[in-house]
Amino acid sequence: MKITENRIELVSGEGRILEELLELQGAAVLELGCGKAEKTRIVAEKAATVLALEVDEIQLAINLAIPDLPNVRFAKGCAEQIQADEESFDVVLMFKSLHHVLLDRMDDALSEIARVLKPGGRAYISEPVFAGEFNEILRLFHDERVVREAAFDAVKRAVTDGRFGLVRQKFFLQPVHFEDFASFEKGVIGVTHSNHILSVETHEAVKAAFEKHMTKTGADFFMPIRVDLLEKRA
Repeated sequence: MKITENRIELVSGEGRILEELLELQGAAVLELGCGKAEKTRIVAEKAATVLALEVDEIQLAINLAIPDLPNVRFAKGCAEQIQADEESFDVVLMFKSLHHVLLDRMDDALSEIARVLKPGGRAYISEPVFAGEFNEILRLFHDERVVREAAFDAVKRAVTDGRFGLVRQKFFLQPVHFEDFASFEKGVIGVTHSNHILSVETHEAVKAAFEKHMTKTGADFFMPIRVDLLEKRA
C-alpha cells in the first residue's frame, strides 16, 4: 500500500470512480459521514437501501428534510460506534471522512466497518492526498497532514492485521471549482462540521493565496485523492 503516487494524471469526478470500482445494484449500503448527501444521491440511484450517517447536527437536519430519496435513511451516527447489526451491509462508504475521526478512534472505526460488513463485503474509503495547490491554501488555516497520514496508517493496519484484504488502490485528481473567494469562504472555511476561526492576518493570507488562482470564470483546482478499496475476509 502507498499513501500517494508521484504523478497522478487521471482527472475525474468521484462518481465515475465509484462506478468503476463498486457494484452497487441492489446493495445494502452504509455511508459514514454523508455531509451534504451529494454522493448519497449517486449511490441511491442503484443501491437497494442506504443508511447515511452524519455527526454534524446542522447538516443532518438539512438532510432529514430531503424529500426525494425514498430508499435512503438519514440518521445521526459516527464511524467509531455504528448503530447497526453485525454483517448487515454489502458496502460501506467513507468519502473523505476517515481523517475527521479522532486519532485514537480510527482503528475502532475500521473495526466497526468490518463488524457491520457481510463476509466478502467491500469498504470504499477515499481520502485527500496532502499535496497540490488547493491543499497549499487549506493548510494556511487547517493543516491536515497529521490526520491524513494517520488515516492511511489506520487503513494499512486493518489490512496488515487481517481485518480486510486490499482489493485495489486508485489515485485521481478531483476538479474543484469556486466562482470567487466568497464561495470558497462559504463552502470551505464556513463548513458547519468544523469550527474555523481565522485571525485577520490569516484570513488575508488565505484570500491572497486564493486570488492568485482567480480567472474570469473563477478558480479551478485539482485535488489529489486516494481510494482504498477493501474487502472483508470471508
